[in-house]
Amino acid sequence: MNADARALTHRIALAHYRNINAASAQRFADKGISPEDFFCKPASTLASCTGIKSAFFDDSRRAEAVAAAEAETEFITSSRISATYYTDEAYPARLAECDDAPAMLYAVGDMACTAARHSIAVVGTRHCTAYGADFTRRLVADLAAALDSLLVVSGLAYGVDICAHRAALEAGVPTVAVLAHGLNTIYPAEHRQDARRIAAERGAVMTEYRSCDRIHRGNFLARNRIVAGLADITVVVESDIRGGAMATARIASAYNREVGALPGRINDTYSRGCNHLIASRTASLVRDAADIIDIMGWTAKPAEGQQKEIAFEMPELYGRVLARLAEKPSSTVNDLCVALGLPYATLSSTLFEMEMDDLIIALPGGRFSLPAVR
Repeated sequence: MNADARALTHRIALAHYRNINAASAQRFADKGISPEDFFCKPASTLASCTGIKSAFFDDSRRAEAVAAAEAETEFITSSRISATYYTDEAYPARLAECDDAPAMLYAVGDMACTAARHSIAVVGTRHCTAYGADFTRRLVADLAAALDSLLVVSGLAYGVDICAHRAALEAGVPTVAVLAHGLNTIYPAEHRQDARRIAAERGAVMTEYRSCDRIHRGNFLARNRIVAGLADITVVVESDIRGGAMATARIASAYNREVGALPGRINDTYSRGCNHLIASRTASLVRDAADIIDIMGWTAKPAEGQQKEIAFEMPELYGRVLARLAEKPSSTVNDLCVALGLPYATLSSTLFEMEMDDLIIALPGGRFSLPAVR
């Protein structure tokens, strides 16, 4: 095994050792313990460095972890799967902000799509109705038409998830499918062709799980944090009061990310969850793409035939004035003349122009300040 493969093996082994995630892996790194050190240094040395009981570094447990990682390294290499460690440049920046982010991600496709300027997770029940399916298709299509650099994230499940992925493919925007199992299989099997298209058309099929990890119910809940972590806003299309989509919404809210929900009739089973999220103010009401753009403060592309606004290029002097007012609010003209080394006549006319452009505000006593943030 060459040096690169050995380094990857140790990273994989650490990422799956006793539920270590990116944050805990970083704590070891902060103590000068690399993944190789973790598996090669004596347990007593690691215990002394970390203050953790030496039983945590049991030799047989560490050996088993490395052996499993060696098999996984061989699998991902032969299958052309990318393995991205949390310190790698390709690791999704949005996900890296989350405390419980996985230390390692496995993917087929283009991980670069996660750097899109606008990222939305679209989730919901597996029992999607015609109402939810139609909304999902329109939402994704309209967002794709209105925004540059859009990413759609979901979980490749039946119902809303697969509808969102297919809508993104139809609109020509990349989409990420986050799986609850290893990349040695696709579940549900009916979505294998969709997974191939996602990976082939600038998107990615992604997971934190290895090929040897068994699929169990808890994986699906754990995967929801990655769906939420990859997005700026999570939109719940349809859900009952309980369900995976509701869990994803709660996780997104805990991450301080925006949450949106499609309202429905109060007696409809799969609108009860959405209505509850809106009523409890966990989610904003979302009726269309315009609502998403407004909630997020995103700038939509000009509609066809609409004249683009001419970009305003701020003079260098404006920037100097703004910087000074940020440092010293309520400055007088004389204060600014002294600080900037400018004659009164030049500065007074500049201040007037800036006031007309709403860049600054005039205060009583001949003073100026920056506008209040609204």
